[in-house]
Amino acid sequence: MKQKTIRIIYWIITILFALLMLFSGISELLGNEQGNEILIGLGYPLYVNIIIGVAKVLGAIAILQIKYKTIKEWAYAGFTFDILGASASFALNGGKFGDVFFPLILLAVMFVSYFLWKKNINRHE
Repeated sequence: MKQKTIRIIYWIITILFALLMLFSGISELLGNEQGNEILIGLGYPLYVNIIIGVAKVLGAIAILQIKYKTIKEWAYAGFTFDILGASASFALNGGKFGDVFFPLILLAVMFVSYFLWKKNINRHE
């Protein structure tokens, strides 16, 4: 695959993932009723929404910026912990297969973004 094609695929996947995390973070910050019920059902206090919401918004911004590589690396790591934590929380609380598996699909999408960045984009920033 050509470098230009890889770059385009990287940006499409990364922007979509970042938008998903941004909307998720904003939703957590707003504390909608359905999200609050899920969080309480998993045994977490509601203030965790604020912590995770802020982290997701900042992480989405971090993976879209091109200047600070270390911050981007940390954002990818943070999303990994968040997504694995979500999946594990559902699994350990007897969640349905879809609730456990869906975060892992997001993790796969994030890893595609990360590996394309490391393969191509990182060399040119």
